[in-house]
Amino acid sequence: MPGHSHYQLIETAAGIAAIGWTSTGIVSFRLPAPTAAEAERAILRRLSGAVRTEPPAEIAAVIDAAIRYFEGERIEFFDAPIDLGEQPPFFAQVYALVRKLGWGETTTYGAVARALDAGPEHARAVGQAMATNPVPLIVPCHRVLAAGGKIGGFSAPGGSTSKARMLELEGVPVAVAPVQQGFDF
Repeated sequence: MPGHSHYQLIETAAGIAAIGWTSTGIVSFRLPAPTAAEAERAILRRLSGAVRTEPPAEIAAVIDAAIRYFEGERIEFFDAPIDLGEQPPFFAQVYALVRKLGWGETTTYGAVARALDAGPEHARAVGQAMATNPVPLIVPCHRVLAAGGKIGGFSAPGGSTSKARMLELEGVPVAVAPVQQGFDF
């Protein structure tokens, strides 16, 4: 990633999130964790050597939008500056497609694969891309569901419960109650 990495912690209604950036854009977003220490450890695992600094205006705007999102305001991150670095070509295509999903709009792993002209056997690869998404919420992987509208997995703090809560915040009915613990909001 070109340039030095910076990060900031974000207090939201769902817990403490973290955002990391370089001069080229947002390179990491950590969904809310219960504590600042946990959020900070997670962002620094991804951005070793990053320095906590006040964000420039463009990043501050994304931080403000994330705070408002977790308060329940309809927010889109379509124009947030991101730099996902080197990605496998299929993953890059998945992220580009999923990034276009708006508030309350969902799809399935299989539908993403089909939209990219890949067979249903690529649904698992879509799931792998979602699991390694470096900027969840900005690339809204929580809006990608398993077949039949089931929650499926979620690698963020709180697992599938957090995914369900984010979807419920957006007015999406959840088909199956998740089993993992999630955000406290």
